[in-house]
Amino acid sequence: MAPGGPPARKAWYWRRAYTLLAVSSSHYVAPGATYAGAGVDIEAGDRAVELMKEAVAQAQRPEVVGGLGGFAGLFDASALKTYRRPLLATSTDGVGTKVAVAQRMDVHDTIGFDLVGMVVDDIVVCGAEPLFMTDYIACGRVVPERIAAIVQGIAAACAQAGCALTGGETAEHPGLLGPDEYDIAGATTGVVEADDLLGASRVGSGDVVIALASSGLHANGYSLVRHVYFDVAGWDVHRDVAEFGRTLGEELLQPTRIYAQDCLALARETDVHAMSHVTGGGLAANLERVLPSNTSAVLERSTWTPQPIFSVTARIGGVAEAELERTLNMGVGMVVIVAAGAADHALRVLSARGVESWVVGEIVDGNGSVHLRGRYAT
Repeated sequence: MAPGGPPARKAWYWRRAYTLLAVSSSHYVAPGATYAGAGVDIEAGDRAVELMKEAVAQAQRPEVVGGLGGFAGLFDASALKTYRRPLLATSTDGVGTKVAVAQRMDVHDTIGFDLVGMVVDDIVVCGAEPLFMTDYIACGRVVPERIAAIVQGIAAACAQAGCALTGGETAEHPGLLGPDEYDIAGATTGVVEADDLLGASRVGSGDVVIALASSGLHANGYSLVRHVYFDVAGWDVHRDVAEFGRTLGEELLQPTRIYAQDCLALARETDVHAMSHVTGGGLAANLERVLPSNTSAVLERSTWTPQPIFSVTARIGGVAEAELERTLNMGVGMVVIVAAGAADHALRVLSARGVESWVVGEIVDGNGSVHLRGRYAT
């Protein structure tokens, strides 16, 4: 701790990040100055921790060691002894400007699903089971109920993904962020048996491409979407939109679907060769990441109808189809490449798990590119 800094404090779960008060010839801190007077409310942080306790307790695994509140989350790696050659997979990400919509709506208990979905489903594509996750929340002012709501969403999503929430950090940054502003990020670690690693090396001509429906926009492209609705159209988040059957804000805050357990089940039960998480860059760019250079994917737009949010965004903003497709997921949140003979069984497995899916195309000889053909079904 830097000289003159605040005393170290530990909450049972969330370690507070404190901004040190700097004293220089041009920035004099008067005698009697307090941390609270500088904008950091320690008591509010402690209150937030108390409010989130119960939710975090639901997002655990038996391998987690000790109680929460240490400087590090502990995970018993002896659980990996059953693996012949365990490969650890890790991913980190944030939610991006979707948090601005949550702030406009003053609804904060769903944004955690977006955070968890962005990281756990990135490691699932290689066949890795997510084991544990940590998160980071930076805010201009700690409002205990708001911070607790964010963490409650993260914990609920971790439980759905099957991973433990082993800890996190909340940083209060007055002067850097506005009082009602915050941003969130997270990281997850998972494991996959080396022999079961999925990816481009398994993909070949004749394989079948299966699309898994998204729940909507998920958490990508919100800079474009916010510009279209708030800047171009001037719509309010509370505006009822007939095509959505709800308000604009409710549509934009639709949580990201988490595919982790569905994809792991699919990999166990069928001959899966590769998966692709459709995030920033859209369907084509993300699918290209798991194609060998001597193959291409041919996808048929006519096999699905994107949700209304995509067509309404295009119409209101005058967004060209090519721009829309390279920015948004167009209704496909995950893509799975399977052996030709496994396609029907894969669809049955997903259907039994309540996941809408369909054959969207095939793998052919090519140059590592993705080709979208035809027009979307209406």
